[in-house]
Amino acid sequence: MLQVIILAAGKGTRMKSKTAKILHKICDKPMIEYVIEESLRLTPEVDVVLNFQYEKTSEIVKNYPVNIIKQDLENFPGTGGAVKEVPIRGDKVLVLNGDMPLIEADELKKFLDIDADIVMSVMKLENPDGYGRVVIENGNVKKIVEQKDASPEELKIKYVNAGVYLFSKDVMKKYLPLLSNQNAQKEYYLTDIIEMAVKDGLKVAAIEVNEENFKGVNSKKDLAHAEEIMCRRIKNRWMQAGVIMHLPETIYIDAYSSFEGECEIGNGCVIKKSVIIESEIRPLSVIEEAVIKNSGVGPMARIRPKSELVDTHIGNFVEVKASKLKGVKAGHLSYLGDSEIDEGTNIGAGTITCNYDGKAKYKTKIGKNVFVGSDTQLIAPVVIEDDVMIAAGSTVNKNVPKGSLAISRAPLKIVKNFYYKFFGKK
Repeated sequence: MLQVIILAAGKGTRMKSKTAKILHKICDKPMIEYVIEESLRLTPEVDVVLNFQYEKTSEIVKNYPVNIIKQDLENFPGTGGAVKEVPIRGDKVLVLNGDMPLIEADELKKFLDIDADIVMSVMKLENPDGYGRVVIENGNVKKIVEQKDASPEELKIKYVNAGVYLFSKDVMKKYLPLLSNQNAQKEYYLTDIIEMAVKDGLKVAAIEVNEENFKGVNSKKDLAHAEEIMCRRIKNRWMQAGVIMHLPETIYIDAYSSFEGECEIGNGCVIKKSVIIESEIRPLSVIEEAVIKNSGVGPMARIRPKSELVDTHIGNFVEVKASKLKGVKAGHLSYLGDSEIDEGTNIGAGTITCNYDGKAKYKTKIGKNVFVGSDTQLIAPVVIEDDVMIAAGSTVNKNVPKGSLAISRAPLKIVKNFYYKFFGKK
């Protein structure tokens, strides 16, 4: 049986943030969730070690079927201290880091194919400056040497520790109790197990891994780079599933959005936590927590949370919020908030549903086959029944019955020759 231990207790001081490092988001999802999800693809036996901002981090982690362990940093600091507190149940124990959101289960499976007491991940870097070097002979690790302690020959080595290990149960049982914190940092180091095992003649195999997948996130720059990679993976997956994307490098799609049928996404779009079904999202549009079905949106439109569009056309500079639109046309320059609008209705340019009175939000309901003229204000709560026409420039603050015309305009007054009188010339 495989057991996975995810180390996620650290502060992440290099992030320079009040937020725990593992809660920083990549494509809208906390990075720890990616590591947990990939681990659960390998085994149901997953332990997550937490400490910093424990209440917040555990609130996220407990959404998964994993064991949560709070590290005693006062008595057992360090990576070795974290593992010391985890009950060892598996015949093999895979130790991961919670700040490696790009890691993939398929690559981790390769660790299990190697017959060794310990399998240690290594990366080959063209510029390994700043990293400890891993001395490898015939595929086995002979020692790990810190850069400051390395000889000139060892400094030429390009293999560095990637931070993921697979231990046999016997190794964990034997060497975990032997870990000591007698060092400058007064911490228990997991790498000390490697050193002890090598001295005892155990087989410590090195496995070369993909640098991109094993990239750790330690700074805001790393976070941005990881998100770029993750977003590219997400878009590639959806394009392979049949979604058309124009200039995909300019498009942002988060980890929660999904697409059904043949959809088309224009350049510069942002799509978050939304479901897009057989629809076209035109350039520079923003879709958040919405369902778009058999509709066209944009260019330069914004669909905000709790909105549902079916068989609807939304044009440029139209904003929709918490609204259900079915069979509606809103071509340009409108705000439709907290509304329900039925099929056959046309929303003219400059229409606003005035849904907020400074204290509470109110709903606008518009029926079928309604023609709303340009520059109309609908002051909620208001109901516009079927087959209604609303004249351009109207302010509607009463319910309008079926089949009616609603018009609200001040009489137009024309003063002849006023221009010439005002400017004093003919």
